[in-house]
Amino acid sequence: MAQNDDIRYLNPPTVEVKKKKYCRFKKAGIKYIDYKDAEFLKKFLNEQGKILPRRITGTSLKFQKKVAQAVKRARNLALLPFVTDLLK
Repeated sequence: MAQNDDIRYLNPPTVEVKKKKYCRFKKAGIKYIDYKDAEFLKKFLNEQGKILPRRITGTSLKFQKKVAQAVKRARNLALLPFVTDLLK
């Protein structure tokens, strides 16, 4: 019977340690998301101008709704584009 010392690998097995996602708004104590701050809202958009989901950004549900509302308001005021090829 093989013992643990007898098992050898060509490459050591890698164990991925995922960082815990956190809500940056709760951590910083932000209560209001300003729709006029387009540069800040661009962090929550991908290259095509779509809003990034919670599972990628780590934002809580409460603040994800506020971010989405702020992005939509900024789009209506032409501070952010609805669709683009390369936003960033």
